Amino acid sequence: QVQLVESGGGLVQPGGSLRLSCAASGSRFSINAMTWYRQAPGKQRELVAGITSGDKTNYADSVKGRFTISRDNAKNTVYLQMDSLKPEDTAVYYCRVYTILNNYWGQGTQVTVSS
Repeated sequence: QVQLVESGGGLVQPGGSLRLSCAASGSRFSINAMTWYRQAPGKQRELVAGITSGDKTNYADSVKGRFTISRDNAKNTVYLQMDSLKPEDTAVYYCRVYTILNNYWGQGTQVTVSS
């Protein structure tokens, strides 16, 4: 069973930055894709960004140019650098990682963008 520990959420003013981290442990298999999702109140959970084991990245249109996803394979950790944050980025952010057999969700971390 894979355990995911997220950190880095919090309250930030519009235009500010936050860096989220998600560390995976306990996997018997290599971690393949690593992704970040978010869910705002009253909305469906949506994919924010993803990164493959070969470091190919993809982003939701709403965050392109502002968010950067990266990973440290030695630490089985994925990061989400969020810059130029907007109030509409307010949500619970979840990491989701994939092995060859399954996928796993983190517990979520709250990001609030407000003045």
